[in-house]
Amino acid sequence: MKYFVLLFVSIFFIACSTTSTVVKISKSSASENKEYMSDDISDLSTFSQTSSAYLEKQNIKGIEVDIDTYEKNYFKIWNEIPLDTKELSMWPFSSYKYGEMYGENLQLVEEEIFKKLEDMSNFEKYKTVNKNAITLDHLNIRAFPTLKPMFKDPKIAGEGFPFDYLQNSTISANKPILISHYSKDKRWAFIFTSFTSGWVESKDIIVLDKQYTDIWQKAKQIFIIKDNVALYDENKNFLFKSRVGMIMPLIEEDNFSYTVLSVSVYKNDEPNYHKTKIPKSISSKGLLTFNNKNIQDIFDEVSKSKYGWGGMYGQRDCSSTVRDIYTPFGIWLPRNSSQQSKIGKVISFENLDDKQKRKLIKKEAVPFKTLFYKKGHILIYVGIINDEIIAFHNVWGVKTKDKNNKEGRIVVGKSVYSSLSLGSNLKNYDKDAEILKNLVSMNILSN
Repeated sequence: MKYFVLLFVSIFFIACSTTSTVVKISKSSASENKEYMSDDISDLSTFSQTSSAYLEKQNIKGIEVDIDTYEKNYFKIWNEIPLDTKELSMWPFSSYKYGEMYGENLQLVEEEIFKKLEDMSNFEKYKTVNKNAITLDHLNIRAFPTLKPMFKDPKIAGEGFPFDYLQNSTISANKPILISHYSKDKRWAFIFTSFTSGWVESKDIIVLDKQYTDIWQKAKQIFIIKDNVALYDENKNFLFKSRVGMIMPLIEEDNFSYTVLSVSVYKNDEPNYHKTKIPKSISSKGLLTFNNKNIQDIFDEVSKSKYGWGGMYGQRDCSSTVRDIYTPFGIWLPRNSSQQSKIGKVISFENLDDKQKRKLIKKEAVPFKTLFYKKGHILIYVGIINDEIIAFHNVWGVKTKDKNNKEGRIVVGKSVYSSLSLGSNLKNYDKDAEILKNLVSMNILSN
């Protein structure tokens, strides 16, 4: 058992989802606009929206995992400088251009803004810092060094708020990162994480010496299994909130809690190390066993998140939902839905019609261990109810198309259990956008 060994000298140590636009609803009564209401999506009332309904008739067996492999992936960024090139890391500057992107005022962003952002990004200093660091809070990772958003044409269905294309991802508090370099004004740091790269504000991270990152990695790890529980230092000062998907190094434990290492910022931008108590009711020493009770607990906790593009507003999108669900069980998944679809045993749906897909899913898919993938979206298969294939997914909305072929959306904006024809009962439902029709593959994480 790997326990955290500390010599207390003077101080303690520490891609996805389909975009869409909100359908405008007039100020008239809801009954006059029922075709725009997500409550009218029949799946959300026909099928239970709790995990227990899909687990009660199943006896889920364990899943094959290797804690050493998981931890190697988790801490890799502290041990290896990524092979990413400067050109690869500068992808946003070729993807988001003048004349195509809109700002917070829903007007085209001026060309000068792009020039200033590229200059501020200071990529001539790419990979010149290369220091191990850690996040101090749950952070947004930005494509450009700015808090301002950029949207594609908000007049087009599938674009506009809340789909800020500069929101690359998020990262939890006290998570390992590597600093590549800083922006010219030092306000921003370009970082690498175990799953992506991008810009975070410099004030929200702190550099750690190698001796401490080495000790951190050798500790027994505590896996967090509850969101939004306030965590404090030894003096009851607030540090950050818990989040499913976080892991923290163990120092000691008692009957009711684990004491873990955490970090805040000290004067002169030095790390301040703390002993933080975490209730055992919100955490697990080591991996959770993949069984009915634990699956239910984790699915029900993560499903409380609303839809958040790129993890915005402290919420989750489809791929971060899937990633965080499997973390406490020691299953390492990439951040992007396309990459997640390549993990495990992949079964292609190429050249199959809907009937053939259904037949193959019912024959091969394993409940709670199988992912369904369509371009831009990932779902978790949970079983068959009334001969319908049911999946769990965090989804923004259902595509619609009127008689003039004008696209729209009926916003869902949360995690749901649904069939693969979510919203098919609704007026103007776009059959061409149906989930089943667009499934590319499924992948079984473990047998």
